[in-house]
Amino acid sequence: MEPENEKILAEGAKAFGVDLNEEKVEAFDLYLRELLKWNQKINLTAIRTEREVVTKHFLDSLSICPYVLRSSFLLDIGSGPGFPGIPLKMVAPSLEVTLIDSIRKKVDFQRHIIRRLGLKGIEAVHGRVQEKEMIGRMEGRFDRTVSRAFADLQTFLRVSGPLLTSGGVALAMKGDLKEEENRTLTEAGKAGFRFLRAIPLTLPFTSLKRTIFLFEKQ
Repeated sequence: MEPENEKILAEGAKAFGVDLNEEKVEAFDLYLRELLKWNQKINLTAIRTEREVVTKHFLDSLSICPYVLRSSFLLDIGSGPGFPGIPLKMVAPSLEVTLIDSIRKKVDFQRHIIRRLGLKGIEAVHGRVQEKEMIGRMEGRFDRTVSRAFADLQTFLRVSGPLLTSGGVALAMKGDLKEEENRTLTEAGKAGFRFLRAIPLTLPFTSLKRTIFLFEKQ
């Protein structure tokens, strides 16, 4: 990783309350290099430059740290090449993380990175959370569910419901608040959730707007 991008990663992480030591930065560097290498042969992400991986993947993933690090069990739904679940595990080793994605090649990459980084207490699952068998396997296991690009808010809440413990929190990582999503906020109760808050932010070293939506299972 270029020194400038290392600086962006470390300083950007601090904005979310995360201090990255040299060992952690080296781990993120390995993740970045493996992602870019695999991406040349297998289309894992449309993001193809070091700086974009650092800002749009790594820092975007770490933006929810203040809302998940006290959680014991996290489910990352539609995790793609491991975001945000793997970066969260890297900075919070005590967090138990399950990644699930319906695309086999992305799950293969997740498992590869987990092995290369030597991470424990994290698993990558191939499948769909909507499937009856998957719901039976994961029902009520998690304190937190998170989705970065899985679906609209309504669908995310519907699939999260059976998987969360009572009082568990669903975190939806979105862009700017849209009219459709604003309507969903008012209807969260129909899915068995209470809307907690929406946190707007700008990704460090970019002009990209994000909104984190928090919902508590009732």
